[in-house]
Amino acid sequence: MNSKTLIRKALSLCLVVTVYAAYSMVAFASSEKVAGELLISGKDSSVRVNGEAAQNGRTIFSASSISTPENSTAIIDLGKIGKLQLAPNTTINVAFTDKAISGDLMTGRVTVLGSAEAVSIKTTEGKTVKLNAGESVSAGLPDDKDYRDSNGNCVDADKDGKLECDDAKVGGLVWWGWTAILGGAVAAVVIAATTDNNRIALGGGTTVVSPSR
Repeated sequence: MNSKTLIRKALSLCLVVTVYAAYSMVAFASSEKVAGELLISGKDSSVRVNGEAAQNGRTIFSASSISTPENSTAIIDLGKIGKLQLAPNTTINVAFTDKAISGDLMTGRVTVLGSAEAVSIKTTEGKTVKLNAGESVSAGLPDDKDYRDSNGNCVDADKDGKLECDDAKVGGLVWWGWTAILGGAVAAVVIAATTDNNRIALGGGTTVVSPSR
């Protein structure tokens, strides 16, 4: 076997190894899963992913179910693919590829913070909406409540034209609402007691007359 034959065989072997390595790298790259990051903000950090408690910064894969509690919002950051913000009391089954995002919204509200393509969201009413950056959709439930986003801004989720994100609410009214009601009741009692010539009529036909003249 002369030297030329050895050189040709060596070159052929190198070519085979190079081609194999190139195909292996392509196959490995294509098999990598697209993943996102979960960013949590709010008083309660107990966001759940696929039924398990998740911490801030958790990796999110496609076909994941994500649920937020009452006092927290969450952002699904998919990098250049896009970002979704979940309002409190939201549950969504999210799916994505390296080009697009979609999801089934079960409860609550989702807002698209950014996306290379329109995001397809299916609601509980059975309709699918296309959302661009800055647009949002709710699950169609009547009890959507206003909430604060990750920047602390109040979002009018119930679309009633009022920003109702006060934390100090009692029975659906803020503290000053109850103060106004109680103040009005006290004023009514005082007015009633000082009218009709200082007389207060009691049951049974008895009349009590004030000693003041």
